Amino acid sequence: MADVITASGLVKRYGEKAALDGLDLTVPEGTILAMLGPNGAGKTTTVRILTTLLEPDEGTATVAGVDVRKDPSGVRALIGLSGQYAAVDEYLTGYENLDMIGRLYKLGRKQSKARARELLERFDLADAGDRVAKGYSGGMRRRLDLAGALVAQPPVLFLDEPTTGLDPRSRSGMWDVIRELVAQGTTLLLTTQYLEEADRLADDIVVVDRGRIIAQGTADSLKSQVGGERIELVVEHADQLDQARGVLAGVAVGEVAVDEHTRRLTAPVTGGGKALQEALRQLDAVGVTALDVGLRRPTLDDVFLSLTGHAAEDGEDGTDSPAPTTKAGQQ
Repeated sequence: MADVITASGLVKRYGEKAALDGLDLTVPEGTILAMLGPNGAGKTTTVRILTTLLEPDEGTATVAGVDVRKDPSGVRALIGLSGQYAAVDEYLTGYENLDMIGRLYKLGRKQSKARARELLERFDLADAGDRVAKGYSGGMRRRLDLAGALVAQPPVLFLDEPTTGLDPRSRSGMWDVIRELVAQGTTLLLTTQYLEEADRLADDIVVVDRGRIIAQGTADSLKSQVGGERIELVVEHADQLDQARGVLAGVAVGEVAVDEHTRRLTAPVTGGGKALQEALRQLDAVGVTALDVGLRRPTLDDVFLSLTGHAAEDGEDGTDSPAPTTKAGQQ
């Protein structure tokens, strides 16, 4: 498959801070690449460069063979973008928002109107389509913004944390839409902090931290890098956490992670069943009561923690670049 999205050596600085520090990536045609990383990792900066909203200080990038620096208008004609912030006109109805985008894409009056109604139905907004968007909930605005990115049926789509703020039902519906688009040939770059989202959707995953890609592969290959199994233990009382940590440290092959709020401990082990039996024996000997205990395979959360030293949601506060004020494709 041909690479539809490419980036080589992308660098973007804000003062002394490097939002991107030599980032490379490729996305083959008809696939989904998920970019994982905490706030400030460089995900949004990457999307803004690839969608022509921002120029890199160094490096090159192409979308569908079109250079983002040399021909930004050509790139915009081929892409759809849904950014972190819903680009919705609050004083227009949902229908009018989508119809306006269709006109900007020069779809023509009849096609713009038909496409707007089709997308309102697809995103479960048909009943609210003739209401002013100012009265929409946050989740409804998000769905309307996502619908706007699909008005022109672009062959390349960029979704920057698309399901943030959506309830579980809407998120699941969005995943169905994304799968359908890719099955029809759309190429998609997705940024997310929801590791489950990347696990379910992505053909390939890159983990970004401090402006660089620190790991890349399928969900299964990334999990295999961490290796082994995990003992997960929830203790009955918070004052038992230190004792439980000491017991698990004796059978673990890596650091024992402790969540004091949930009283949950996680320890990487080898020889799963035997390690669990030994841990339970020692926990009983020291009088630690387990409310829940079990073995599980590594998750993408474990991958991220192993690679970066912190959980996906525990990055630096704030985004890695200023919020965009325009939607790609609207000229």
